[in-house]
Amino acid sequence: MTHAVRRLRRRPWAALAATLLAAAAMAGLGPAAADEGRTAEESRAAHEGPAAGRPAAGQFRNPVNTGADPTLVTYEGNYYVATTQGDALRMWKSPSVATLLTAAPHEVWRDSDPSRNRQLWAPGLFRDGGRWYLYYTASDGNDATHRMYVLESAGADPLGPYHFKAKVADFANDRWAIDGEPFRHNGRLYFAWSGQRDDGVGNQLFVAPMANPWTISGGRVHLPADGNCPEVREGPTPLHNDAGRLYLTYSACDTGKPDYAVWATSLAPGANPLDPAAWRQEPGPMFSRDDGAGVYGPGHHFFFTSPDGSEDWIAYHAKNTTAYTYSWRTTRVQKIGWTADGRPDLGRPVAAGATIDLPAGDPGPGTTAINDTDPEVTYTGDWNSGSGCAVQCFRGNDHWSAEPGATATFRFTGTRLALLSVKDTGNGIAAISVDGGAEQHVDYYGSPRVGEQLQWVSPELPRGEHTVRIRVTGEKNPDSGAAFVSVDRAEVYP
Repeated sequence: MTHAVRRLRRRPWAALAATLLAAAAMAGLGPAAADEGRTAEESRAAHEGPAAGRPAAGQFRNPVNTGADPTLVTYEGNYYVATTQGDALRMWKSPSVATLLTAAPHEVWRDSDPSRNRQLWAPGLFRDGGRWYLYYTASDGNDATHRMYVLESAGADPLGPYHFKAKVADFANDRWAIDGEPFRHNGRLYFAWSGQRDDGVGNQLFVAPMANPWTISGGRVHLPADGNCPEVREGPTPLHNDAGRLYLTYSACDTGKPDYAVWATSLAPGANPLDPAAWRQEPGPMFSRDDGAGVYGPGHHFFFTSPDGSEDWIAYHAKNTTAYTYSWRTTRVQKIGWTADGRPDLGRPVAAGATIDLPAGDPGPGTTAINDTDPEVTYTGDWNSGSGCAVQCFRGNDHWSAEPGATATFRFTGTRLALLSVKDTGNGIAAISVDGGAEQHVDYYGSPRVGEQLQWVSPELPRGEHTVRIRVTGEKNPDSGAAFVSVDRAEVYP
């Protein structure tokens, strides 16, 4: 059974954040107003979540993928995640959620048909009859031509191989459409998506019956839905509670805005999904920005269960800038809960870099983090450091330098190391080497300024003691205003 047909178990909500900072606007490189009056330890706990400090085995930190619009499933001992890639459909596989970020991509589909081989968005996995169906949105390069399509796997492997199955549409009213996903209710199959109304208004929610996972078998029905912004209702994703009530969760607002958020409309057991009057608007938003944690625009989500089936989780994308931008949306995951009356309790999005316990049944062993101020990091040359980057950085601080030849060296014991730090319009090029070997040049430039972005991942190494050295080259690309290199968080893989 897939997440779309499963009734997730209702459990008490255990908050993932121990303390949340008071709401505070991002202020570029300025100090975080929400930290004023707090001790250093209180401020750290608010940004890190429930297990501040050095994590033990069995924990991890977000992000788990550098892409947006995630679909994520657990199947036969592995996690599978796919995100919007634009030119093709790619998937990542890992036995632990902690190692998804460094997993190798698998390209599962690339189309030669020019009518649907560009702007591939919003993949969605669904299992039915022993096969996987991978839904996606594509166009010919013009947004107006976006339509929904589905692939079918040859067997039971979520990685495929896949073949093209069908265009998924109400062919009697074939209009602009994105973000389709199937669901079952009362034992019958339906399809929900974001589309264009007959009057030309776009990004509205629709539902239609399906004869099978690739065929819409009746006329579409428009579902009115509330939101904190008027312009967008997209990414409908189903969630059933123990009693059989269906919560059709969706994202409201333009995804480029920091106010992008998750809302829901719900349907009683036995009610008809094709009757708009049968749906009940849920108060919202259910999941939204948290300025104190530096999380903006959380949404376009997917629900999955822990490997042992005992916990319910959400995968979603978010960014850590208030800028209106579609860039830098990364995939994060966290556990969700349920209220006493069976309503989903999605909680608050935790900060990127917050320490989270692995899902139940995840074999781990998890990762550990090294901060730029920890003794495992040594510096040569002229480096600046401080807490000016506030919630955009791990534990609210980082180091930066533009001095050619300045170095930062991480010492660690493990098999792999990933570097996450600030990308900025004034950043330049670093030369990174492992154990004194050949250097690899990495561009730290980015616009607009964001933090905790994946900059570089080491090759897999023999388990043991290693060093990774970051050298400031003083070089930059033509778009950058300076040649700074940022040092912030490293993830160590045992």
